[in-house]
Amino acid sequence: MAEGDVTLDTSDVDKWIGKPVIFAEFWDPCNATDIRRWVQAMDYANPLHWDEQFARASKFGGIVAPQSFTVAMDYGHGCHPSCVGKIPGSHLIFAGEEWWFYGTPVRPGDKLTQERSFAGYKIAETGFAGPTMFADGDTVHRNQHGALVAKERATSIRYLVEEAAKRKVYDKGNVPPKLWSRSELEEVARVRLEWIKSSRSGVSPRWDAVSVGDALPRRVIGPHSRVTFALECRAHKQNIWGTWRWNVPEGVYDPATEDAGFADDMTYDFEARKIDPRHGDGLFHGPSSGHINAEKGEKVGMGGVYGYGSSMNAWHLDTVAYWAGHDGYVWHSKTQFRSPAFEGDVTYVDATVVDKRETSEFGMPVVTVETRMTTQEGPTILKGTATVSLPR
Repeated sequence: MAEGDVTLDTSDVDKWIGKPVIFAEFWDPCNATDIRRWVQAMDYANPLHWDEQFARASKFGGIVAPQSFTVAMDYGHGCHPSCVGKIPGSHLIFAGEEWWFYGTPVRPGDKLTQERSFAGYKIAETGFAGPTMFADGDTVHRNQHGALVAKERATSIRYLVEEAAKRKVYDKGNVPPKLWSRSELEEVARVRLEWIKSSRSGVSPRWDAVSVGDALPRRVIGPHSRVTFALECRAHKQNIWGTWRWNVPEGVYDPATEDAGFADDMTYDFEARKIDPRHGDGLFHGPSSGHINAEKGEKVGMGGVYGYGSSMNAWHLDTVAYWAGHDGYVWHSKTQFRSPAFEGDVTYVDATVVDKRETSEFGMPVVTVETRMTTQEGPTILKGTATVSLPR
């Protein structure tokens, strides 16, 4: 390292490119309450996913999971295969997700298994932390019958904590979370309820009736708090005590428990978790604990308590799927995260139809919906697209 320069040491990362990594699976199939817990944490009030009577009367005949739930059936919030190898003095945040879905719904009683691999990385200079690694990890999800459910490519950002803390891009330490007035909260509640009512029946818009430029109903999520972030964490099955196991094939080395170069108070103690499960649940210890611990969040350059990338991607998917209704389906989705959701903020989700095709690689007419998430102050924190089939 030359004086005045900042460099990332990626020498330990290179050996994992293209290799299968992170062998873990859940002991148990999912149940209806797992699905309900997920949509409750994501504030996704689609009755198809929580109301037994409504769901039984639908074409699905019972509770069915939203497509966003797939990530909750995975170890590592989807991003773990993008974080292998040691980078001294580093930390990780989520940068985005790309999903391909294959028409197989997840229902209570299903158990998903995963094949994970590290796809590679690039280094880019960022204002956030100087030289920054953008790393990709792939996960293929299949159910207990071997049917292909989804594929995810997760992109993580690995950066030097000291440099991020010095630059203070997210300098929330000196800015307390917003306090909302009664009238402001009433307006948030009004917009939220309007969105819930907009597609509650599940009737899909007809492809012929949809036009480029059509706006979807506006959605609002929040205000975000340590409580809402904790609920989101607990909605992932992996963060409930004792739900998963390592399943490393014989003769295969898995880097999952290797030192990634994180600070001592941001790593897991895999021996301690055998006695005290708090060491493995993501809230009290480990690299995710900064999400609800302001001191840790500030220490890793995030300026305080902040939300989960997997939740933001779910808000994107759920918003589009809700509009698409029971006869619609999201085949492909891609999101880029520009900032996390911070404590005290609300997130507005606005979406617009930006493309319409008679023929597609999915064998049916589709539309493309673009989403944008902003805070109450206006900055964009996520941009995404989703390719959706609709009935004629």
